[in-house]
Amino acid sequence: MKIASRLLLPALLFTQLAFAQKNYPTMGKVIYDDPSFEKLIAKDAKIEVLASGFEWSEGPVWVKEGGFLLFSDVPKNRVYKWDEKEGLSTFLEPSGYTGKGIYSDEPGSNGLIIDSKGRLISCEHGDRRISAMPLNVGGKVTLAGHFEGKRFNSPNDIAEHANGSYYFTDPPYGMDKKHADPTREIPQFGVYRIAKDGKITQEIADLTRPNGLAFSPDGKTLYVAQSDPEKAIIMSYPIDATGKIGTGKLVYDATPMLKVGKAGLPDGLKVDKDGNLWSSGPGGMLILTPAGKLLGRIEMNELTSNCAWGNDGSTLYMTVDGYVCRIKTQTKGAGW
Repeated sequence: MKIASRLLLPALLFTQLAFAQKNYPTMGKVIYDDPSFEKLIAKDAKIEVLASGFEWSEGPVWVKEGGFLLFSDVPKNRVYKWDEKEGLSTFLEPSGYTGKGIYSDEPGSNGLIIDSKGRLISCEHGDRRISAMPLNVGGKVTLAGHFEGKRFNSPNDIAEHANGSYYFTDPPYGMDKKHADPTREIPQFGVYRIAKDGKITQEIADLTRPNGLAFSPDGKTLYVAQSDPEKAIIMSYPIDATGKIGTGKLVYDATPMLKVGKAGLPDGLKVDKDGNLWSSGPGGMLILTPAGKLLGRIEMNELTSNCAWGNDGSTLYMTVDGYVCRIKTQTKGAGW
């Protein structure tokens, strides 16, 4: 969800690229809160702006078989494709709402992943479901649309575990009246699991605004970001051998950053090969150790929604309000 007003950078406002280019504009800066952060991002690393002009970019995912990036523009109900050779193009429209008329201000897909079967898995706000679609042809199937006979609120982000299960969050951001929407059927804003056999369970029920999620490299821990301005936190949860989620504990509290005026909340997050967390948050991206120590920040001066590893696993792609950006790192994504 777009959670605060946008700060425009006029010098960087350019039209969406319909072609590739070699030299990209840059924006933002890297802040080294701990000297060890230099091992993750070099001092001379630049934040490149690959495309702009979107209403609210979200859910980036790198497609290894093809070498391109997909991402959502949630208000536009569209998935875009970007690659180095061809630049920007529309990949899928509609992406998350297939009905008539206006559903809400965020009807489209949000979080996207490519699953172990090579399918595009989408969190669909308007159709209130998790869907799967082959990349080379159309035709979606619904993986989850209801829990105990009740429709989800607006599935937001998703991750696939090595055990074949999917875990996803279900806050109210895609609904017309958000948490007060009269069509809400589930009282909790939960974290759910779709087991390998298709069974759906509510694994976490006590978060107020669960959003992004990711697994530790060994698959034994689930991290969940909460985009609640009153409790802007990142939690960790143990996963047992059956896939069940245990009792959570606080990893990082970003609420004090909000209190000093940094815009943005914990939203999408990913994990690198050493277990460090790369999470959107106040000011841009926050990079944390598994224990919650702040190593550094990628300060964007724009609301930052999500990120994904791409190329050989060492490039971090970021969706930043109306922009799509990238930065080269000196690590790789978990499982790459």
